[in-house]
Amino acid sequence: MTGEDAETLLIRIRAAMPALRPSERRIAEEFTGEPAAAANLSIAELAARCQTSTTSVVRFYRRMGYSHYRDFRIDLTRAVAREELATASLPEVSGDIDRNDSLAGIVSKVAMNETLSIADTARYLDMDALGRAVELLLGARRIDTFGVGASALVGLDLQQKLSRIGRTAINWHDSHSAWTSAATLGPGCVAVAVSHTGATVDTVEFLAIARKPGAATIAITNFGDSPLARAADVTLTTAARETRFRSGALGSRIAQLMVVDCLFTGVAQASYDTSMEALRNTYAVVHDRRVTRE
Repeated sequence: MTGEDAETLLIRIRAAMPALRPSERRIAEEFTGEPAAAANLSIAELAARCQTSTTSVVRFYRRMGYSHYRDFRIDLTRAVAREELATASLPEVSGDIDRNDSLAGIVSKVAMNETLSIADTARYLDMDALGRAVELLLGARRIDTFGVGASALVGLDLQQKLSRIGRTAINWHDSHSAWTSAATLGPGCVAVAVSHTGATVDTVEFLAIARKPGAATIAITNFGDSPLARAADVTLTTAARETRFRSGALGSRIAQLMVVDCLFTGVAQASYDTSMEALRNTYAVVHDRRVTRE
């Protein structure tokens, strides 16, 4: 394993969780819940705590790319140290949001969750995939975006940003409307779908329909081995952290919005002069609508 692999170990464990067997998922939850403590456990101790066999533990760390448990533990310790350094300026908090947390505690935990989601996504985002996505959007004669629930807000944000620089972009908030629109796409068009899990049926279907007439497809998801990713020509993977209290709307939304900002900025930079002119023009038409102070 390389140093980079060590730094992204916890991210890779979280990303692998949906595809793990129940016994292996319990092991993954132990490592992601209290990684510093779990790094000190022997194979037998970990198996006992997770109510599984030592064989499951061996299978798990090999799935993560390690031949020896010792190397896995060393890299886990390094990953924990990196996270502690990244959040050193934040109040010290741990665990999920609890019913007895104060408002100050909630703020601290949300800040920690979202800070790490952004930092991990920045580290884990595939630059080659981002570059390919930017090229597709640059050459697109039409761009359709779609997501369900909190992901719908992210699709809308991308559509609004692209529209401000003169791109023909449409966001769909209704599944049937998204599907019928996707069926009219073709070569030179791009469909962008957003889903944290990558398993939302309506969103996967949107990309599958768009692909049939020849549109290029882009997925923004937290799980690279998901149905949505498999339906996409390009996958932009986030590394968000969700809480049981509000799964699917805290860390995931922030991470997705960061990817959208990177995608938009890449497109704007690649068409710098025309994009800057469009941004100035769109700013000018709304600037005078603001209330001025006497």
